[in-house]
Amino acid sequence: MADVRDMYMAHTALRREFRLLPQLVRDVEPGDIKRADAVGAHAELVCSIPHLHHEGEDLILWPLLLERGGEAVASIVATMDEQHHAIAQANAEVAGLLPGWRSTARDGDELATALERLVDNLVEHLALEEAEILPLTEKYVTAAEWQRLGEHGLAKSGKKTLPLTFGMMMYEGDPAVVKAVLADAPLPARLAMPVLGPRLYASHAKRIHGTRTPPRVGS
Repeated sequence: MADVRDMYMAHTALRREFRLLPQLVRDVEPGDIKRADAVGAHAELVCSIPHLHHEGEDLILWPLLLERGGEAVASIVATMDEQHHAIAQANAEVAGLLPGWRSTARDGDELATALERLVDNLVEHLALEEAEILPLTEKYVTAAEWQRLGEHGLAKSGKKTLPLTFGMMMYEGDPAVVKAVLADAPLPARLAMPVLGPRLYASHAKRIHGTRTPPRVGS
């Protein structure tokens, strides 16, 4: 059956990066367009991850759970779907504010407040997904079907940003889980990603967070 440990790893990365975003925006000096553009690009990348993930769940995971779990899962899937819509709306608000802020470095507090609303929605959703959906997934979804969900995200991800995004996940990830995620990848990716991903994220974190080792979720 499905090995969902990779989802916990992804959730940890999302919690870390989203929780750091509002203060990153507030710390940009008004008028510092260069810094606003860098932080804005980072925010855009981070905000794209839940969108792709939720799209895959809507298309692949929810139908499988509803088909096999019936009434026992219908209520929680409906709640997940409602939360997806709330997150999408909060994400759209952020997306609407980002371009103007990136180009002017003005009105950062409005963007930071919108990000805080997005973070609140997302953190609540991740906790409920871990408590309810992932145990159901282990019960009802096969490993091959779970892999399809991952393949959907990979197919929609930007190839240029994929190594960085994977390094972002690896930062607090269990090496055994990283190895399992890469087990079916082509040999060049299996060899390169464990080295390239962390290096790219460390360099990115230094530029965005001011340190190669930003605060971890558990710290």
